[in-house]
Amino acid sequence: MAIAEQNRNEYVSAQPQTQSARWALASLSLATLLSSLGTSIASVGLPSLMQNFGATFQAVQWVVLAYLLAITTLIVSAGRLADMFGRRPLLLGGIALFTSASVLCGLAPTLWLLIAARAVQGLGAALMMALTLAFVAETVTKDRIGSAMGLLGAMSAIGTTLGPSLGGLLIAGFGWRAIFLVNVPLGVLTFALAWQALPARSKTAQQVDRGTFDVAGTALLALTLAAYALAMTLGRGNFGALNIGLLIAAGTGVLLFAATQARVKNPLIRLASFRDLQLSASLAMSLVVATVMMATLVVAPFYLSRGLGLDAAMVGLALSTGPLVSTLSALVAGRLADRFGAHKMMVAGLLSLTTGTFLLSFAVVTLGIAGYLVPITVTCIGYALFQTSNNAAVMAGISAGQRGVVSGLLNLSRNLGLITGASLMGAIFAVASAEKHQGIGLLSSEAARGMQVTFQAATVLALIALVLALLSARAAGRTESGGS
Repeated sequence: MAIAEQNRNEYVSAQPQTQSARWALASLSLATLLSSLGTSIASVGLPSLMQNFGATFQAVQWVVLAYLLAITTLIVSAGRLADMFGRRPLLLGGIALFTSASVLCGLAPTLWLLIAARAVQGLGAALMMALTLAFVAETVTKDRIGSAMGLLGAMSAIGTTLGPSLGGLLIAGFGWRAIFLVNVPLGVLTFALAWQALPARSKTAQQVDRGTFDVAGTALLALTLAAYALAMTLGRGNFGALNIGLLIAAGTGVLLFAATQARVKNPLIRLASFRDLQLSASLAMSLVVATVMMATLVVAPFYLSRGLGLDAAMVGLALSTGPLVSTLSALVAGRLADRFGAHKMMVAGLLSLTTGTFLLSFAVVTLGIAGYLVPITVTCIGYALFQTSNNAAVMAGISAGQRGVVSGLLNLSRNLGLITGASLMGAIFAVASAEKHQGIGLLSSEAARGMQVTFQAATVLALIALVLALLSARAAGRTESGGS
């Protein structure tokens, strides 16, 4: 009787915890949706901003760049602050900051005030992106981390997919300000849910001296990342003296940052962490895979419109296939990672990704739309499986006191990959498609040639990531067998 009573009490006490975990995961999912929606919804408003403010494209593109730069430069620092002062207050602060900045964006009377508000919004997004992954390990049990990561991946893909279509409808019905103000009710809902559902204090929280935040390292890293991001984005792939100078500055910044981190007592990033080959490999793979995936966003529109001659509506429909496949695959990928192991699914995902990019490198105009849709489906299934499994593998093996900064590093590696891919893959496509072909169908031949060469390069990068995944899986297997 005593045992039965104890089991009943344990069951009853577990019910609210399970329910609380679900609501906490819901709040993290909404935070992920907010940050990805903030990235994708602004791009569709650039033509309206040019018209309303009488500005050039080079000026209005800073509405997008300011947001991305703020995230890229501050996301690691956001994770470190959360490890020091607690993840719940920092995440709530990030949601509140993002929501407040959305109001400022929607009410901005000038373009430059709008850009400044977008930078503040990016800071809020950096806090949300860094902390949602870090919170997962505290919200669900270890055998459910893969499923939780899959859900967050799906919400990110939904935000990316929903942004352009939702933004277009809002601009048509209410004007450009609506694409920023739409975040306000969603932000208020996310804040209320997070306030209610997230644990007030982690039971595994690590006490850290609050007066030892590495200000010099943070400033150096932010300037270094800003220099690199600007070098990759200014000039839209045409490298000039300014781009080269910024790259040199970024390289110098990396050396200075490493030197300062080796000296200070409580560094922003512990360089010894990179001696963990599994962590280093995961970060490298994340960067490479994001670079590869950027090719599908940069190159595909030109191939579909110029190579296949599709109209704007059909191009949009074809481009929506990738995000839709990623959204659906991420949910399944999480369960597969939980069942078969994150490292095995990481390898499987990269095999699929490599196969998809290899097939895309054979794309020819005579195959029509099927020659794009089938390979892009294989590619995006692989991407979703890799991304979910990689995040799960990293976050499951990190100590509680390092989850914030490592989560920030994961997001940073992905952002740097997207920035690098936009420039690198765009440049490869531009050079390859510039080769002149004679005869009928000049534009289609150039676009097909550019598509093939770009995805040949992407396949090489995907193979590099696959080799790293195999080495990482082998190292993980040795660690597990040694531990047992």
